Amino acid sequence: MPFDATPCTTTRIARPKLLARAARAGAALYRRERDLPAGLRVAGGKNIVAALMAAEETCEAERRAMAPSYSPARHVRLLSALLAEARAAALRAA
Repeated sequence: MPFDATPCTTTRIARPKLLARAARAGAALYRRERDLPAGLRVAGGKNIVAALMAAEETCEAERRAMAPSYSPARHVRLLSALLAEARAAALRAA
């Protein structure tokens, strides 16, 4: 199911409905200080969305390949963070 990663752009991500629904629910509860993966924390918040997109693409590739390293929980956390950070970036830009 496609959903907007960034409301102000045409970027759309096609993911299974359950994954998208879980990510939307997680995004509503997201707090950067608590939820942003430590490895993706960038000084001043620069390029967080790009870093999250790259990490999520890796996770999606693992899911599609049915890799044993795939973690649905991590995938939901990444998508939730991506949605929340993209919304925050759009609000800052407005």
